[in-house]
Amino acid sequence: VQLVESGGGLVQPGGSLRLSCAASGFSFSGYDMSWVRQAPGKGLEWVSKINSGGGSTYYADSVKGRFTISRDNAKNTLYLQMNSLNPEDTARYYCALTGVGYDYWGQGTQVNVSS
Repeated sequence: VQLVESGGGLVQPGGSLRLSCAASGFSFSGYDMSWVRQAPGKGLEWVSKINSGGGSTYYADSVKGRFTISRDNAKNTLYLQMNSLNPEDTARYYCALTGVGYDYWGQGTQVNVSS
């Protein structure tokens, strides 16, 4: 299993970023996928989850209405569209494949929200 995130960077408050996670080594279309983040000096925070088919999505209250998770099973890619970013969104964002008996994470991509 390999999960490779990209798309992070420095953005001003109110700005947008789109994160991507390229997946390989497993049958991507058969698994739910999640985004998780870790802010400096803080613990892991679950951000969002999408089911295998993409028809069901779930969000943490802290990002609901601002972030949108999606996936392209033909491209084996997971996305996180992040709008109306604020400094509290500064974190390293991880793509995660987790479930009973398995736990895989990417290396993460850093998002910094600052003026």
